[in-house]
Amino acid sequence: MKKQLFPLLLVLVLSLGCSIRPKPIDYGHVGCHYCSMTIVDRQHAAQLVTTKGKVFNFDAIECMMNHLMEVDTSTMALYLVNDYDRPGELVDATTATYLISENIPSPMGAFLSAFSDRQMAQGALDAHGGEFLDWSALKQRYK
Repeated sequence: MKKQLFPLLLVLVLSLGCSIRPKPIDYGHVGCHYCSMTIVDRQHAAQLVTTKGKVFNFDAIECMMNHLMEVDTSTMALYLVNDYDRPGELVDATTATYLISENIPSPMGAFLSAFSDRQMAQGALDAHGGEFLDWSALKQRYK
C-alpha cells in the first residue's frame, strides 16, 4: 500500500508547484520584470503567468506590453492588469477596457489605465478625457 501511495503523492506535490494562477504582488518589495522599478502603484501594475506557472510582475501596463514584444506570447497563459477602480485587484487583461488619459498618470508615463467595468471606464473618460482601447487595439500599439 505504501509503495502505491508514494508515487501518487509525488505527482500531487509536483502538480501543485506548477499551477497556473496569479500570485499576489508584494507591493513595495518586488521589482518590475521589464524596467526593474519597485512596484508600488496598486492601480497600474500588471502580471503575466506562463503556461509553466512562472509569474512576471510589472509596475505598469506599458512595461508588460513592452515585454510582450520581446517574448513568444504562445508561452503566456494569463495576462493580468490591476483594475484602476479597485487598486490591487488583478483582472483579465484581455477583457479589460483601457483608457489613455494625460490626466491620469501611470508609472512609466504612458497614461495607460485598465478598467474591468466599461461603465467605470466611461466615468473616468468623462471626468478626465482621453481615448478608449480594447485588448486588440492595445496590442496593435505595442507591436
